[in-house]
Amino acid sequence: MTPQRWDDDERGHGVADGSRLEPGADELLAALRERDWVSEDADDHLLPYLRRACERGAVPLRLESAATEPDGAFVVELAWLGRPADVRAVRAAVYALIGEVAESATYIRQRREEPVGDVDEPIGGEGIFYEVATGMLGPDTRYAPHGHVLVMRVNGAFGGA
Repeated sequence: MTPQRWDDDERGHGVADGSRLEPGADELLAALRERDWVSEDADDHLLPYLRRACERGAVPLRLESAATEPDGAFVVELAWLGRPADVRAVRAAVYALIGEVAESATYIRQRREEPVGDVDEPIGGEGIFYEVATGMLGPDTRYAPHGHVLVMRVNGAFGGA
């Protein structure tokens, strides 16, 4: 028996593969492997946009801290300001915030500090974070290809994270 993909899934399979997106995904993967592709000065290039979005109330998030790690990743700690929420509400807010800094090619992956259950279930105290790669690839810019790696952690939305 094929496992269900959601609660009332009776098919157990989709309708096609996603290979039409493979060339673009491969371009981003290749860029991520390029030496020095991650841009310097995320404090100057990203932080002002993230801060303004939070301060103007565009998202129910407060920017707590931001720092660049030795591998070039820009780690942003966020506090949830909305009502206790399910993962979908937090995801929508984080995606809106990412939209403030997203460039022409973007990858986003939601993860949990302590995976428990389905990623769309309301969650308890475990932390949730988003890994983001965003950048400009060769055909998308008149400048040299470049990008950013972000890690966005959301705390306080689920009763303790």
